[in-house]
Amino acid sequence: MSKHVTHWIGGAAHEGPAQRRGDIYNPASGQVTGTVDLAGPREVDAAVTAAREAFPGWRDTSLSKRVQILFRFRELLNGNKERLAELISAEHGKVLSDALGEVSRGLDVVDFACGIPHLLKGGYSENVSTGVDSYSIMQPLGVVTGVTPFNFPAMVPMWMFPVAIACGNTFVLKPSEKDPSAAVVMAELWAEAGLPDGVFSVVHGDRTAVDALLEHPDVAAVSFVGSTPIARYIYRTAAEHGKRVQALGGAKNHMVVLPDADLDLAADAAVSAGFGSAGERCMAISALAVVDSVADELVERIRERVARLRVGPGDDDRSEMGPLVTREHRDKVASYLESGVREGATLAIDGRMHPVLGGDPDGFWLGPSLLDHVGPEMSCYGDEIFGPVLSMVRVGDYDEAVKLVNGNPYGNGTAIFTNDGGAARRFQNEIEVGMVGINVPIPVPMAYYSFGGWKQSLFGDSHAHGTEGVHFYTRTKAVTARWTDPGQRPEGGVDLGFPTNG
Repeated sequence: MSKHVTHWIGGAAHEGPAQRRGDIYNPASGQVTGTVDLAGPREVDAAVTAAREAFPGWRDTSLSKRVQILFRFRELLNGNKERLAELISAEHGKVLSDALGEVSRGLDVVDFACGIPHLLKGGYSENVSTGVDSYSIMQPLGVVTGVTPFNFPAMVPMWMFPVAIACGNTFVLKPSEKDPSAAVVMAELWAEAGLPDGVFSVVHGDRTAVDALLEHPDVAAVSFVGSTPIARYIYRTAAEHGKRVQALGGAKNHMVVLPDADLDLAADAAVSAGFGSAGERCMAISALAVVDSVADELVERIRERVARLRVGPGDDDRSEMGPLVTREHRDKVASYLESGVREGATLAIDGRMHPVLGGDPDGFWLGPSLLDHVGPEMSCYGDEIFGPVLSMVRVGDYDEAVKLVNGNPYGNGTAIFTNDGGAARRFQNEIEVGMVGINVPIPVPMAYYSFGGWKQSLFGDSHAHGTEGVHFYTRTKAVTARWTDPGQRPEGGVDLGFPTNG
């Protein structure tokens, strides 16, 4: 039966008529499985208005009460992990185990947000002047919004809204219209947990909805994860409208392999980090910077592992990698195999020839692929492909590898594989990238650290979740107070001079 997904506004499913709708696909079959309402300015304004009206009450809700609701939401989310994973797999295409892992990593941020009473503690200084005390308090911003991508429809929103809501803000989520169902389920779980109406809303849509949020005068801050061109647009547009912005952009994550590395470990890492979730991860390894003396051997070890990799529908327990999210995206990713060869690369592994386990031929399939002898001038290296295509750049030594990584316009994540502790320590110091792995291919930090890159992988000053997330969703107020003893008043009378400590 075809499903229909609509907005969640003011604590309930939206009942108004939709001016526009989009199709929801099953990427494994290529078939339309439902429709989603696409918001215009009217629906966005309704969600923001509900959030604005809910804000004073939620801001003044005690930390203890907020944490109780957060804990209930966490338990409900944990109890519905399988349900969420099935929805994600059906709409995004990733295998169930990957979808379950996504929900679990999102839960880590909810766990972190449950510690908000400690995270919101301010400072206090007694007697900064005679009889005068100063202290700081952290307060929420108001209505904040998140615009999130298709590749992690549960985890990326959970990088944002648990911390924002815990800090006392109200939140409007605009998830990807390609896989919208997970966001609505999470809204339902918030309501079941006792979150007041209007504190969390969901509006589906495309650029029309995004622009309405960016330009809305009642939205105080915008969080975004997606491609660099859109991140730049989000940052510029929201900032022009006076909003606080954190916009996480694209990536070209390198994995440096030195001659002393454990090549089996490196090959396992390249396959796992390059082809997990069909390469549709902002932290996927997409470029291998391999010292030439071990490059041929590493290619062979990757080829052996890829040959055993099972590609198939996400709901098939045998599948290790699913399809890409849309036919258009699959075709664009596959085009880099042809352009790479035209520009001088060698197609070492052609994913178009990879067998599919019981998959519908109309599904959006592309198997793991490897382009060897790639040069920095080639489009397959310069572009964020966002699919299961590894590009191997052969380098002469460590210094050439570092120069390659630091010369790339992106600075999201990188990894080095080596058994030389000195080289690893030097690498973490010299590399100009926000997240670094040492013999770890996907260096995604835990929830109590912050996620985000450098250079064109980040627009704004704050990374996601962790303490930077708390600071992004709050503003600090400094208070200076004098309380005199009953019946006394400070000496000196009127003084028009500049106040000093004394």
